[in-house]
Amino acid sequence: MNKWQTVKGYLLQHRVILFIYVAVTVIASVHLYSLGNSHEFAGRLYTEYNNYVIFKQSFFHLLNGKDLYAWHLDDQWDLFKYSPAFALCMGLLAWMPDVIGLVFWNLANALAVYVTIRMLPFDKKKTSLLLWFILLELLTSLQSAQSNGLMAACMIGAVALMERRKPFWATFLIMAATFIKVYGIIGLAIFLFYPDKIKFILYTAFWTVVMFFIPLVVLTPAGLMVQYQSWVDMMAHDQSVSYGFSVMGWLHSWFGLSGAKNVVTLLGIFLFFLPLVRVKQYGNQVFRLLFLAFMLIWVIIFNHKAESSTFIIAVSGVGIWYFAGEPVTWKKVLLWVVFIFTCLSPTDLFPAPVRQNILVPYVAKVVPCIAVWLLVCYELMTMKRTTHVTHQ
Repeated sequence: MNKWQTVKGYLLQHRVILFIYVAVTVIASVHLYSLGNSHEFAGRLYTEYNNYVIFKQSFFHLLNGKDLYAWHLDDQWDLFKYSPAFALCMGLLAWMPDVIGLVFWNLANALAVYVTIRMLPFDKKKTSLLLWFILLELLTSLQSAQSNGLMAACMIGAVALMERRKPFWATFLIMAATFIKVYGIIGLAIFLFYPDKIKFILYTAFWTVVMFFIPLVVLTPAGLMVQYQSWVDMMAHDQSVSYGFSVMGWLHSWFGLSGAKNVVTLLGIFLFFLPLVRVKQYGNQVFRLLFLAFMLIWVIIFNHKAESSTFIIAVSGVGIWYFAGEPVTWKKVLLWVVFIFTCLSPTDLFPAPVRQNILVPYVAKVVPCIAVWLLVCYELMTMKRTTHVTHQ
């Protein structure tokens, strides 16, 4: 028992977890790079780290005045869907060899999650356990070279900074998330919970202007407007029949419901704003953290484009929900259900026939997250007293 306590104490040390995060990220990145050109699309072979290639090439497309949002099959097999500002920022990595740039890109995602989780108002033990809980889901995102770690970090970091009364940098993170993926704009809802609302609005306007116009360092004003118009057009047409790992995907696969995507979306928007009517709870730290968890899960389960790699965002929300409250038995059970069916469902723990014939067709990955989100919604609507996060 003493040896186990020693090992446990060692594994909960932040420097150990940081080492694990860095090691896992580097190994995953090098392995992804080593797969080479093994993805086939339209009769051509592309790299398995195509997402990073898309991000990297966006900088050169921007620099050369090409339409960022057109197909560039000579370079990549999918469309670029982020902002011109994001494309410009990728210039920090684009000049590097792919293997090095890919490692640094994934490290940016992993370390951003690590840093912002540590900024939350939890004690050391809770923070460490939360970092361990989300690691596998983070790895899933890293293996696709996705930006979801940065998205989660921006939303978490914004709340953590507002808790420390630093609206200038909090609004920077919210707008950075928005200029990565537009749904990051929902982070603006947190301004209701804190004082200095005028500063919040002014800082938001400042960062919006900066990020909107910063591509002018390489583009003409007319060229920038063309890029934004193309971005809007691409997003407007990016509405496939896919339901993804979402509430709509669950309703479709379990109950055969289809054609109600707009109704489900409107219902999701209504439910998102519903807890905000509880103005008297704005001063409650637990309420604010639960709303952060609520946002992180909501933005995935109501996204018809949600993929397995996006669930680092939702699972971070699940972890924050658990550690913000009391660790009662039923919550522990639900936390394990999320870990098994959301985090472990894409792994070889489940035989391939089970994954292919049950877990994926019945979107098992999203179902526990939907259950947690409904519970968070209930807690937000029924919380009665002002509380702070308990420390062990």
